[in-house]
Amino acid sequence: MKKISIFSLVVLAFAIMNSCSSTKNTGMNNMVATMLVDEPIPGVCDNYQVIAILPFPGNGQVKAQAPFTDQEIEEQLNSNVNFLLDKPDYHDKGMVNLIINCKGQMVRCEIDNKTKNPELDEQIVAVFAKLEKWIAGTINGKSVDTSVLYSFKIENGKISL
Repeated sequence: MKKISIFSLVVLAFAIMNSCSSTKNTGMNNMVATMLVDEPIPGVCDNYQVIAILPFPGNGQVKAQAPFTDQEIEEQLNSNVNFLLDKPDYHDKGMVNLIINCKGQMVRCEIDNKTKNPELDEQIVAVFAKLEKWIAGTINGKSVDTSVLYSFKIENGKISL
């Protein structure tokens, strides 16, 4: 068994601490959450770098920006999801997963957490699929492919984000 010198241990400890700390000059945290992509996603710029943006203050990450506000999207959902028109007592919840590429184009739109009804899921996805042109998410000013999640709930037949 080889002996490890104290100098080697100090160098190793310093290297570990340095790699785990954030960049002090910029004050930015370098933590990036990359989405696991099992199969190629047509239209993304880099299948291995689809990012789930974590927009904490000072970390240089900016979420992709939708072409409409959340309130406008809710209005579109509530006026275009016909499944709910005659169901004023309907309650449910779900989540939509969008992939926005580095050029600001939506390249995937699907239900992540399904509702109790496939027809409702299809109608919700159809509304989100119309939100094609986005402002791409960025990390330190560089446009990246991003995953965007919209959680929604349905109470008394109305959808809210």
